[in-house]
Amino acid sequence: MPDKPRLLITRKLTDAVLMRAARDYDVTVNADDHVFATDELIAKCQDVDAVLPCHSEHFSADVISALPKRLKIIANHSVGVDHVDLVAAKDAGVVVTNTPDVLSDATAEIAMLCMLGAARRGAEGDAMIRAGKWDFWSPAFMVGRQVTGKRFGVLGMGRVGQVAAERARGFGMIVHYHNRKPVPEHLAKGAVFHDTVEGLFANSDVLSLHCPATPQTTGIINKDTIALLPDRAILVNTARGNLVDEAALADALESGKLFAAGLDVFCDEPGGNQRISALKNVFLLPHIGSATEETRDAMGYRALDNLDAYFKGREPGDRVA
Repeated sequence: MPDKPRLLITRKLTDAVLMRAARDYDVTVNADDHVFATDELIAKCQDVDAVLPCHSEHFSADVISALPKRLKIIANHSVGVDHVDLVAAKDAGVVVTNTPDVLSDATAEIAMLCMLGAARRGAEGDAMIRAGKWDFWSPAFMVGRQVTGKRFGVLGMGRVGQVAAERARGFGMIVHYHNRKPVPEHLAKGAVFHDTVEGLFANSDVLSLHCPATPQTTGIINKDTIALLPDRAILVNTARGNLVDEAALADALESGKLFAAGLDVFCDEPGGNQRISALKNVFLLPHIGSATEETRDAMGYRALDNLDAYFKGREPGDRVA
């Protein structure tokens, strides 16, 4: 029987995924689940044929140039691939894959949680009760914003954006969106298309970010674009932290330009932004958009499916480079 391909798994995945990986590959697992430093990542990759990383491992051009010739595929355990230099990987002959589709529902659910938590002051109320400070009630107490009938703006009408739009319709919201091009009507389902960011922002009582992190979208939420939003709008971000200029966001939350924000992602992870964390009108989560048992299993299986295809001489179904 031929030797199994040698595989590095950089983070602790679910037991079911690790069991399948161990069955089919000669696996090295990051035993204590820490984030590899750059030098350590390069060293761990030296004797393997493939690596299955998460978004926490960064494959810059310098890292890719230091990979051994035997390593031929990076099968990401993520949809986003902004942590991999795709041009450098292609030039080096390294295949790169991701895990689309399987986390759309889970991430859209978190977007709804962030929206409702922000709109109805969920974090503030939770903290009040836990601290034993709930000693008052009146009709003017803890008044938030109702989302029913409001305009739900989707920036990036891809897989997750489409599911988030569907969930928002369940709350009686009117969906608007901006995408590089309109999606087919059977996917848009009556959502109003805007061919500019400016048009979308002006029509978003809640703006939910679902676009990938690219040079074009980095910092797309900034002082100037926040000014385009209706007064007392709500921002939701379950995509990538670097889409947002966090200083401008904090300014808008402090001034009241924005009523609230619901955030699952940050520029600095783990940790987040301490200025934003100090504000009462923010609902915060620690990047758990895909953190369900079902989704994490499915993501791991999808990454292994891509590896299986590659090592059987087939084109991986989720190849991005």
